[in-house]
Parts: sequence; structure tokens; C-alpha cells
Amino acid sequence: MSFFYNLLYYFQKRGFEVCRRIAERMGIRARVVRITFIYLTFATLGFGFALYLFIAFWLKIKDLIYTKRTSVFDL
Repeated sequence: MSFFYNLLYYFQKRGFEVCRRIAERMGIRARVVRITFIYLTFATLGFGFALYLFIAFWLKIKDLIYTKRTSVFDL
């Protein structure tokens, strides 16, 4: 049972990051973005989940390419 809770915690921690970043970018609450993805998934039989995975992949690639440096000395 511990494995299940560890897996659930991992997905909650990593999965909600995508919704939070989308909401931050759009200037709305993360809860609204999560509910929208849930409704979209049920309404289109999985398209919302596929869109969610695509956005998560795109954000990961963007983070790998663009890194924020706080000063000139971080090069």
C-alpha cells in the first residue's frame, strides 16, 4: 500500500505543476485549469489528457532550453 501512496504523491506533485504554470501564464486559478482538463477529458474521451501530456512535455523541453540566471556570474 505504501507503493501506491508514493506513486500517488509523485503524480500529484509533478502533475499539478503543469496546471499551475498554465494558470500563472493565463492569470487564472490553477483549480479552474484542473477542472477544465477533467471536463475536457470526459467530454472528448481522452483528448484533454493527451493535450495535458503534450503541454507537460513542451514545458519540460522549454525548461531544458531556457534557464533563468540571476546574475552574469552564473554562466
